[in-house]
Amino acid sequence: MAIERVLILALVASCLISMSTAIPGQATFYTTYVLLMITASSCYGFQDQGTMIAAASPAIFNNRAACGRRYRIRCTGRTNLGVLQPCRNGEITVRVVDLCPGCQDNQFDLSQEAFSMIADPNAGRILIEYNE
Repeated sequence: MAIERVLILALVASCLISMSTAIPGQATFYTTYVLLMITASSCYGFQDQGTMIAAASPAIFNNRAACGRRYRIRCTGRTNLGVLQPCRNGEITVRVVDLCPGCQDNQFDLSQEAFSMIADPNAGRILIEYNE
């Protein structure tokens, strides 16, 4: 019984720590990864990395240091008046495969599939929290 309580307490504490270290940012989405035979990614060239992928801002990308890193991303709200409640429940995990040169410091440009899992694509841009 005491061991179960300790395990439950540890689980609750780890959830709180994870939530408190989330970094605020923004996300958009792109669709050109479908054309990988024409456009190579910065990290993997023409290798198919699936659809749960992202391009990262120069600050996150850090001269290719983020290549292959996985980030957990959760929608937290809207950035415009177009879609009042863009967020869908849950979080996604994406792998960084490319650089998003026009992105702001804490921004990811997600694949359309990844974006659609956490938000309404009609929003175009959303507020997020992310963790590595």
